[in-house]
Amino acid sequence: MTDDNQNGRQPADESGASEEETPGSAFPQGEGPIQAEGPDVETSLSDADLSFLSGQSSADELAAERLADLQRVTAEYANYRKRTEANRDTDRERAVGDVVKVLLPVLDDLDRAAKHGDLEEGGPFTAIASKLRSAVERVGLKPFATAGEEFDPQIHEAIFQQPTDGVTAPTVADVVESGYYLGSTLLRAAKVVVAVPNG
Repeated sequence: MTDDNQNGRQPADESGASEEETPGSAFPQGEGPIQAEGPDVETSLSDADLSFLSGQSSADELAAERLADLQRVTAEYANYRKRTEANRDTDRERAVGDVVKVLLPVLDDLDRAAKHGDLEEGGPFTAIASKLRSAVERVGLKPFATAGEEFDPQIHEAIFQQPTDGVTAPTVADVVESGYYLGSTLLRAAKVVVAVPNG
């Protein structure tokens, strides 16, 4: 036996290295760093990937942005519905007003007939006048202006001023034509005679 065998060492191979390790290598024989298996494998992360992996705070910010967007859209839709409903009511009042305006001269004639006693209870036209007035009231038409109320230039049209003793402020002395509201809209101002202070 040789000295190598006596010392318990294995004979070196032709390269001069033992079977257990290779000089100059940190890895055991048969092992080494893991290498990519193909040239198309991408090993770096993009900025978007890093941003996605940056932590929970980014997810919270994104959720807050989406919630703000949803709240804004909800508010815009609510405002749109309100505008639509308001426009629909306005369009309805305008359409009804156009129809009712045609009937105002007829209502004026009925008022004059009532003043002259032509619409006495049981008369031939009393029932017709009552039905017509009830019909226009159902669509929202309301007459206004009575003698003795304070004159208001916003809703009264003065066709004559009458100096009167004992009057301290302009007052409606007589109603020539009733004014009318359609809902909350002034459809026609009342034509009145105004009593004003004398002197």
